[in-house]
Amino acid sequence: MPQEAKLLKDYLASAQPHELDDFLNSLSPNTIAAMPWLFDIWALPHQTPPEGNWRNWLLLGGRGAGKTRAGAEWIRSLVEGSTPSEAGQYKRIALVADTIDQAREVMIFGESGILACTPPDRRPKWVATRKMLEWPNGATAQIFSGSEPESLRGPQFDAAWLDEFGKWKKAKDTWEMLQFGLRLGDDPKILITTTPRTVGILKKLMDDPDTVQTHAPTDANRANLAPGFLEAIETQYAGTRLGRQEIDGEMITDVDGALFTYEMIERCREDAPEKFDRIIVAVDPPASHHSKSDECGIIVAGAVFDGQDQRNWRAYVLADLSMKQARPEEWAARAVAGYHEFGADCVLAEVNQGGNMVESLIKQVDPSTAFRAARATHGKSIRAEPIAALYAQGRVKHVDIFESLEDQMLLMTTTGFHGGGSPDRLDAMVWAINELMVNKTVVKFEPKIRGL
Repeated sequence: MPQEAKLLKDYLASAQPHELDDFLNSLSPNTIAAMPWLFDIWALPHQTPPEGNWRNWLLLGGRGAGKTRAGAEWIRSLVEGSTPSEAGQYKRIALVADTIDQAREVMIFGESGILACTPPDRRPKWVATRKMLEWPNGATAQIFSGSEPESLRGPQFDAAWLDEFGKWKKAKDTWEMLQFGLRLGDDPKILITTTPRTVGILKKLMDDPDTVQTHAPTDANRANLAPGFLEAIETQYAGTRLGRQEIDGEMITDVDGALFTYEMIERCREDAPEKFDRIIVAVDPPASHHSKSDECGIIVAGAVFDGQDQRNWRAYVLADLSMKQARPEEWAARAVAGYHEFGADCVLAEVNQGGNMVESLIKQVDPSTAFRAARATHGKSIRAEPIAALYAQGRVKHVDIFESLEDQMLLMTTTGFHGGGSPDRLDAMVWAINELMVNKTVVKFEPKIRGL
């Protein structure tokens, strides 16, 4: 932060009300109009670039902690000169989010994005055909998807901003490809803004000597959040693992005795094959419907049977269609919709709670739906153990990041579920993978193309 800005910020923070009035009255109208755009004055401590020599600035924060605003303002500080037409220190920027849509809607056009944070005379122009911002001084920023690392092969930059890095499907590959493109300028730099998630590449980045960190919980940005937002999410999630991660911005480690680990889940990410030998929609229905009832777990999974040797079989979690506080007819309709969307062989549902009612609900939505009942004879933890073994062997894959499902997986231990409520998404996934990979009565169907 420039020394002048620091002195002004310290003064505004400590001045008495009458002193602030005198100060503001002494400013010209143009200076007062410029004040909202001087982020160095208003930035929270975690939003300010660290001092010293560093290559990677890792900003970890809870939801709503002001990470996006910090990223947008950092980009401004790199590319803007003293006047709109004067060149800044950096000229070629990469903006990377999990998807192109998220990069555009959050980093560019979001309420805290680059366009909203830039004064009119310096505001860059969005060139949709090139997926690029162009500043009046000639600087540019191009958007990329963290799910498409190959798109970074070829372009070159002198700085990059990566948003929600911890939740990218292909974070490691994208990070490595970006390093080859940061070959312009004298001092390439990267800002990584993310809610922490225990993935290998993020932990490796935290341990990198070229990385500096700032951190803040959601509460640090309370003044800029909607009234009641923080209280609402704290009421529901405070003290939980999800709350510690999403509100406190804390890096969570594995639970003792966990059947599934972060590393295990991270290794299982893989694109879906074109064809499957079998596809299942598995349903774990709630026992009742009311405001505090459990979720209805609905998981779509497919399998590829490569020969007779089961060690070569692979299962893929394709979708999480689970519903919260849904009426029975609603979750039944969702399950049947998934059955048709993915061209599934059957809807498989646990019937311990609902008996024949579950099949009746499915058939009411569509009588042609193939239905298979599953009846639990062991507890959830025991049922999950052989499925965890398949994950450890690399025989179960996730085609996307299924956040809520994976959070439940991480809380299932050898002694039971350590989360609140019932792990219905996990249980539906266990039923699906068990039917595809463990059940010895599995028959081979004609290959299916996903979604057809």
